[in-house]
Amino acid sequence: MGDMPGYFRTCFHTGKLACLAMLVSTGIVLQILACALYNNWWPMLTVIMYVILPMPLMFFAGSDTSSLYSESQSCWLDATKFLTGASTVGSVAIPIILKHAGVIGWGAMALELSSFFVFVLSILCYLGTSENDGYSMF
Repeated sequence: MGDMPGYFRTCFHTGKLACLAMLVSTGIVLQILACALYNNWWPMLTVIMYVILPMPLMFFAGSDTSSLYSESQSCWLDATKFLTGASTVGSVAIPIILKHAGVIGWGAMALELSSFFVFVLSILCYLGTSENDGYSMF
């Protein structure tokens, strides 16, 4: 990609950002539709988990992201991995628990889970398209 003109690289990067923005917007729309279509706003509890999800990474991991993918000797990084994993599991578990309790229906649960998978896809696309960041793992 180094032999491309600068304006083409800028346009390509802008297109990647636009696709990522559309993916995140789709996830938000699915989240809202899960609540609005069925006139039940309990599925919005997963938004709490989406907000909590990056917090351990911001507070405990710092700028050394390469250590997140390997064995660590730091208890702070272990706590970061645990809290991030617990938040991720909670994002999937909340709609399933609400469906099991009879609070939401099958459609709302399906929209909630599809919203989660769209968010995961957008994060993976971001990680795959970042070039010079420390997050590039693909």
